Amino acid sequence: MKKRKVEVVVISDVHLGTFGCHAKELLQYLATIKPKLLILNGDIIDIWQFRKSYFPQSHLKVIKKIISLSSKGTKVYYLTGNHDEFLRKFTDLHLGNLSLLNKLVLDLDGKKAWIFHGDVFDASINHAKWLAKLGGWGYDFLILTNRFLNWILARMNKEPYSLSKKIKDNVKSAVKFITKFENVCTDLAIENKYDYVICGHIHEPKMEVVENENGKTTYLNSGDWIENLTALEYNNKKWKLYKHAKNDVDVEEEQFEYENQLAEQFITIIKK
Repeated sequence: MKKRKVEVVVISDVHLGTFGCHAKELLQYLATIKPKLLILNGDIIDIWQFRKSYFPQSHLKVIKKIISLSSKGTKVYYLTGNHDEFLRKFTDLHLGNLSLLNKLVLDLDGKKAWIFHGDVFDASINHAKWLAKLGGWGYDFLILTNRFLNWILARMNKEPYSLSKKIKDNVKSAVKFITKFENVCTDLAIENKYDYVICGHIHEPKMEVVENENGKTTYLNSGDWIENLTALEYNNKKWKLYKHAKNDVDVEEEQFEYENQLAEQFITIIKK
């Protein structure tokens, strides 16, 4: 297979080790590209929700693929997020072509790109971590339920439905949080003269030029590999948002085996 040469690829919020992760689709995507620089912008491995009983081969293959890319010349930056914050104990670590950092500033054709996960601006992470973790378990359960729902809808020849998107679009607090998050990121980027600010965390892929009285910047969010299956690609001085096709009809048997287990763990957390 002929691979596309890409200067920079940014992916985030893969959440390996959770039921919602589309690891197989991510592997398909990684197999089609040959990036000079691969930026893993947080929440790649979900240490918050990690369980020994659930880490399928497809999830392990993603890690092996990233290591393989690194060994073949791709420079890989792993930037830590909140779900893999355990790795922050080891930041500023450099092993060959692989670097572990909390944030990154790149010079791209004379323009500065400020890259970080984004959880630093999330009050629920900084002041109520237990609530954020509870939300993570609930989100994982919602995604798994949604896959099963879409499996049924497909057999009825009906369009797939996104429960989480419906909730986000209709809950004012969620919309307000996303807007505030984006505004904080762009205001700081403009203040510090960054041409690009690149985040993840909120699972909302986006590319937008933002201006205020102090200047302008380009806000980019790489989305996620739970719902949107998106990545950012930089080539020939231009960014684009890549979207991979997903197949919610293909519900893995191993996910059904662990559905009851996830529900039980979710209930246990609520009782604590």
